Amino acid sequence: MSLEKPEESMSAIRLHVPKTSEVLADQIRAQIIRGEIAEGAALPPEGQLMEGLGISRPTLREAFRILEAEGLISVVRGSRTGARVHKPSVDLVSRYAGYVLESQGTTIADLYQARLAIEPSVVRWLATEKGAGKLAPLRDLIARMNALLDEDRHDEFIDLVEVFHQALVAASGLKTLTFLSRMLLNLAAKHQRGFQERQTRSGEVRRKSHRAGVRSYQKLVDLIESGDVEAAVAHWRLHLQNANDTWTANGEGSRVVDSLA
Repeated sequence: MSLEKPEESMSAIRLHVPKTSEVLADQIRAQIIRGEIAEGAALPPEGQLMEGLGISRPTLREAFRILEAEGLISVVRGSRTGARVHKPSVDLVSRYAGYVLESQGTTIADLYQARLAIEPSVVRWLATEKGAGKLAPLRDLIARMNALLDEDRHDEFIDLVEVFHQALVAASGLKTLTFLSRMLLNLAAKHQRGFQERQTRSGEVRRKSHRAGVRSYQKLVDLIESGDVEAAVAHWRLHLQNANDTWTANGEGSRVVDSLA
């Protein structure tokens, strides 16, 4: 048995010593994520930060570039008022998730199928608890959707469909599940906008479809509130399957998730 010489063993170790800009970015990032710096707040001007922290302008700007690339700040070039702070965004994560899914050749049908693993489970929990007093936002959305249909504002109606699905999952109070659902819905909404342009439908067909959708939402909320667990789950599973069939028809389901359009 041979042992490596100490100097040979040590030479194989590569230590990364963080640069000052990385350390500064870490500190600002932590303050943003913890809520110590509010959404929309402006960081102090460059000169004030440089003097207070004892750092150079290149170091500060490198830290800003790191945070800007992460979507945590926005910097107006040439401005002396400081960078504007942004909370971590689901939209930003959805965009990157879209890159990953597209690189893996993930289809639209796969994307919609994932909803069937989330929403019926949420409905089961809500119906078991008879809504747990969390159905008011859903009823408000249904009222708004009906009002939009009465005024033939169908594009705005479609936007609220995504909001309804988000609110349904959010009613569970489970932040991780709500985050995953919002990410899927963001990606699905991108496909749906393209679908509307590629697959044209007559105004009458569109109106009937949207009215049927609202009636289905109302039935779901009523079943949840009554505590009819199995009926609520079965109803919503069928609703999602029918919706999936619509959105994946005419070859749409075989399209690969498009994160770059």
